[in-house]
Amino acid sequence: MKLSKGILIVIEGIDGAGKTTQAEILLEKLKEKGLDTACYREPSESKWGRDIKRKAALPDSISPEEELDLFLKDRRENIEKNLKPGLDEKKIIVLDRYYYSTIAYQGARGIDPEMLRRINEEFAVRPDLVFILDVDAQKGLKRIENRKNKDMLFEREEYLVKVRKIFLSIRGENIFLLDAQRPEDEISREIEEITFGYIEKFLG
Repeated sequence: MKLSKGILIVIEGIDGAGKTTQAEILLEKLKEKGLDTACYREPSESKWGRDIKRKAALPDSISPEEELDLFLKDRRENIEKNLKPGLDEKKIIVLDRYYYSTIAYQGARGIDPEMLRRINEEFAVRPDLVFILDVDAQKGLKRIENRKNKDMLFEREEYLVKVRKIFLSIRGENIFLLDAQRPEDEISREIEEITFGYIEKFLG
């Protein structure tokens, strides 16, 4: 199956919403249909992304402005190195977190969410589909309590309550807010249905 254009699908949500699981399920469904795919995540594995992950393990180790600068540098590299080339090759790219996470997470640290959206959309590739998985902050943290690597900067309930509130305020064309407290297979079916309904228009 060939596409007439590349397609970027973004999966968003607070920690513990199930983003990575749903990204993996969707990727497998796309591959089963014989579609050319790629999967990335942010922060990426760039030097900027590694720096973000290292500093996130230490609470209050970085200011909101320094953190934003690292995310923007990491995103620019991810776009130029991975997203644009993949889309030019007419692949379907599934991306685990994108600039909506910056709007929500750095917005919750006091930076204006509208300004964050504006500066990202000045250079970022616009996604075709965005799925925001919504889950209560307490429940999200419960799901990830056994993770080996803790992001002390991000994985705090009072902080994630603010992050969730901003995610819930995000609107736009082809942005879908999904209840992520439902069973995993129910969520994946909804994502699959919306995705395949969209890509049908671009199948040659």
